[in-house]
Amino acid sequence: MKPIQSSLKSWIEQNDTFKERLAAIKKETLAHPRIKRFLQQHPDITDDQIERQLNKLYEYTTQSIRCEHCQNYESCQNIIQGYYPILSYVNNEIHVAYEKCPNHDIYEQRKEQASLIQSISVPKDILHANMNDLYPDPKRSAAFQQALDFIKEAKTKLPEQGLFLSGPFGVGKTYFLGAIANELQKSDIATMLIYMPEFVRVMGEAISTNTVQQKIDLFKEADVLMLDDIGAESMSAWFRDDVLGTILQYRMMEGLPVFFTSNYTMAQLEEILATSTKGGIEEVKAGRIMERIKQLSYEVNINTKNYRNG
Repeated sequence: MKPIQSSLKSWIEQNDTFKERLAAIKKETLAHPRIKRFLQQHPDITDDQIERQLNKLYEYTTQSIRCEHCQNYESCQNIIQGYYPILSYVNNEIHVAYEKCPNHDIYEQRKEQASLIQSISVPKDILHANMNDLYPDPKRSAAFQQALDFIKEAKTKLPEQGLFLSGPFGVGKTYFLGAIANELQKSDIATMLIYMPEFVRVMGEAISTNTVQQKIDLFKEADVLMLDDIGAESMSAWFRDDVLGTILQYRMMEGLPVFFTSNYTMAQLEEILATSTKGGIEEVKAGRIMERIKQLSYEVNINTKNYRNG
């Protein structure tokens, strides 16, 4: 049986249509500006080498170099997504190697930044919140300025005190948290955003799976912790003291900021925390929690219209 290469060569020589196509590809390839420049830089490349390695030269001409024909990583048209070819001549051989393209770097950066925001039961629109989209409402200007100050300071050193955003339903408190988190990720600062009623439920389930400490450690150590809608949940004394209290105490000692949103002011929240699910009043323990909250956040009231109702 004849060797495959020999048979293929024979077929090419006998196939006029293929020979015409090959000749057209060669002409087109050698006329390409980058190939012409490459051959000028390496005048010792022989016609025989070009003939034998025409496929490499042609491959190079069909690719987008440094994203020149690609809008982003997702629309990459190259053989290897996110990589562009580099043509070289080493040891009398033409080589095509691939290097990561600029759009790939941007894609990986976006992917890494997106992973900096973790959330539990937070609406998707909140996770895409933008500071520029916040309504220019004078009654929210104080909160807006405090948020900008925090974001600016965090670029050089993470502040030890977050914000306690209080106000009625629908004024944009949660949206503030999402917008701040998205700004912080630009500075590679990780944020954990938690919807408090769901947080209480998750920690209750963690008892049966013996993962309470594991979850507490996760919330304790995030760069920035955000507790959304504190006071809306029925909180047991165990959760208040052994979970929330432990987390806040650790963050206070380590100088790690916490953001809160609540339909209640700090003074009103203290009364709610003092009432356990069993109906008892525990003012001292509630006072301890509130002292930690006050150490970890600065209260700003947002008392404007309900934007959810238009």
